[in-house]
Amino acid sequence: MSVTLKGMTWSHPRGYDPMIACSRLWQERTGITVEWDKRSLQDFETYPVEELARAYDLIVIDHPHVGQITKEKCLAPLDVEGRQAERKALEDASVGRSYPSYTWQGRQWAFPIDAATQVQAWRPDLTDRMESWTDMLALARQARVALPMRPPHSLMSFYTLAGNLGSPCRSDATGPLIDPDAGINAFERLRELTDLIDPSCFSMDPIAVLEAMSDPASKVVCAPLIYGYVSYAMPGFRPSLVTFGDVPVAGTNGPAGSALGGTGIAVSAFSQAREAATDFAYFVASGAVQRGPYASGGGQPGHAAAWDDDAVNAATSDFYRATRKTLESAWVRPRHDGYMAFQQAASDRINDGLTGKEAARKVVDDLNRLFAESFATA
Repeated sequence: MSVTLKGMTWSHPRGYDPMIACSRLWQERTGITVEWDKRSLQDFETYPVEELARAYDLIVIDHPHVGQITKEKCLAPLDVEGRQAERKALEDASVGRSYPSYTWQGRQWAFPIDAATQVQAWRPDLTDRMESWTDMLALARQARVALPMRPPHSLMSFYTLAGNLGSPCRSDATGPLIDPDAGINAFERLRELTDLIDPSCFSMDPIAVLEAMSDPASKVVCAPLIYGYVSYAMPGFRPSLVTFGDVPVAGTNGPAGSALGGTGIAVSAFSQAREAATDFAYFVASGAVQRGPYASGGGQPGHAAAWDDDAVNAATSDFYRATRKTLESAWVRPRHDGYMAFQQAASDRINDGLTGKEAARKVVDDLNRLFAESFATA
């Protein structure tokens, strides 16, 4: 009897194309078909995982969902008996904290298949990488800089600035999200930049910014804080190449503190073919597949075997080596049940505070209040 699995990923060549390539290979090897649907980036960040788990066997998720999905019992843990050596290999090959970001309450809820964090993007035909935040601001004063500010990316930039300035936000209930003075400093840095960019950035996500930057006529040549998208670093993907590297440094600790992103492959607890789905999750996360068909299929692997590979880097304008330092020192977002609602509310609050020219202390106080409430309502 043939088995067909249904999977849900996100609607961008980086998210969809490698899953098609790997599923084709999996079918050749096992006879099992995996059919993939895709959803928008906004849906990926906000859509209830439980609803997806009732409709799909395999789901590509973001690590901040793990607290909610654990409470809802909608995903099957992947730390199954007899496969400890495979998991140890995946853990050892984690780029930054990608693997442990899906570990929650002692179980493994997904495997990283895509590693990302906020990095810097620029047009190499028009500018060089901005080494410092000060240099980047000088470029922003020439109207050459964009920043994706559509929620949740405004909050992600606040996180990254706080971390880079040496005061990373908290990810648990041991205190406020951020100490007020440190929060004010990060918010004012963000305000200084957003006052210099086009207001349309408040409706743009990273894909929109990169699409605009890759237009040959673009006036924007740099996005200092943006989730890396390897597709745009592949010659021929868009008319103009965009390259990626470490974030411009605002503090004194190098490119540290960026808000970790990326995606993981998870298995539905409601799947009628859970064992087959789990087998595919181990397969697509493995080093050989990540370095091979996943990377060549347009993906942005989460396995160090791909990040270290000469051919993978050569095909992507050295994307992986150029952003590795930022990723290795990235900060893992909160993951408790209740966090996802906070992420939306906090992003909206930051944007309202910026566009409304509100006092930084009032905004930071509200962020700390919202963070505390996210635990109380869990």
